[in-house]
Amino acid sequence: MPLNASSQLLVKIAKLKYPGGGDWYANKTALPNLIKFCNQELGTSLAPEEDVVEAGSRDIFLYPYVYMTGHGNVVFSDADAANLRKYLTGGGFLHIDDNYGLDKFIRLELKKVFPELELIELPFDHAIYHQKFDFPRGLPKIHEHDAKPAQGFGLIYEGRLVVFYSYECDLGNGWEDRRIHNDPEEKRQQALRMGANLIAYSFTSAR
Repeated sequence: MPLNASSQLLVKIAKLKYPGGGDWYANKTALPNLIKFCNQELGTSLAPEEDVVEAGSRDIFLYPYVYMTGHGNVVFSDADAANLRKYLTGGGFLHIDDNYGLDKFIRLELKKVFPELELIELPFDHAIYHQKFDFPRGLPKIHEHDAKPAQGFGLIYEGRLVVFYSYECDLGNGWEDRRIHNDPEEKRQQALRMGANLIAYSFTSAR
């Protein structure tokens, strides 16, 4: 899908709504701010607000990029996992953004989707770090919680990155309105640029 899609046809991205009790709805201002940044910096024609989609919905196939975040529990049913696998193996892209607390749950649930795959840390020379914006040291650290480095993990299916997992990073918090977390502008720009790389990659390399 071209980055400069016709202005007459707005492309939509979506946030994943999932069962289990976790706050899938976190970071309410994040995606609108990322969308605005991408439209300005990448020339995309993204609709100004994201949609909400469930893992088991057939509507998930409408979106080239699906964002998932939260702090708590995630549970995929067998039908959710099967539909999500079909979406991802068919060209979709899922960005999971750990908001501190998601990790122990999402790793188990991803095994339902891809039991044969393991999350691997992506090397710093991976294309996802070198779209319009260059990140020679990989994923930027946006929020400091426990002194661990930010890490970017991925699930690779038949040579293609289908899931990107940002861990110990808090990209989505960096996308939010500055008043919410009062992040330095430099950190916000790092987060938005990395987010733009994810959007660019999902539109051009994942399809």
